[in-house]
Amino acid sequence: MLETIYKELTLTDLHSGALHQFNRFQKTKKILVNHDGDLRVKDTHFIDEWDKNKKAQVIESLRHCICNGGVVVGVYLTKALIGFANVENQFFGSNNQYLELSFIHVSNGFRFTGIGRTLFAMCCKKASANGAKKLYISAHPSKETQAFYNAIGCVLAEEINQKIFDREPLDIQIEYTL
Repeated sequence: MLETIYKELTLTDLHSGALHQFNRFQKTKKILVNHDGDLRVKDTHFIDEWDKNKKAQVIESLRHCICNGGVVVGVYLTKALIGFANVENQFFGSNNQYLELSFIHVSNGFRFTGIGRTLFAMCCKKASANGAKKLYISAHPSKETQAFYNAIGCVLAEEINQKIFDREPLDIQIEYTL
């Protein structure tokens, strides 16, 4: 059995080929849509898949996070990065209670194994140690993604960060109390 290794990532870990073997493939057939706090299922069909340009953008975002005092955690199987998540370091909200969990992804083929839960727990610990009271997540609207967040205790965000919402207006804005 191959061993997975979880760790806090550094700039060195996030080199240009860090996501070379990462498979961000997700077929979505149903999404949740927020109608004034009521989540409704809507039929749709689209595929999310990262090409090398998108992977380079993600790596740059993660490097930017670290350079600005945030944290990136990852999990490796042999030398391949198969999952990662990050917490930004800019507080916001009416009481500066939020830090943003801007990425949490597990490579296709390794989902539903507990990796996402472990990465999320690592991010919660880091955010709490940094003084956050809540994580803020602009989450993919797919029914499967929302089921993951629901299962770990996330709820609709009490406060909406308009800047984050505007990046992905179809996402569901959720939070997690630390």
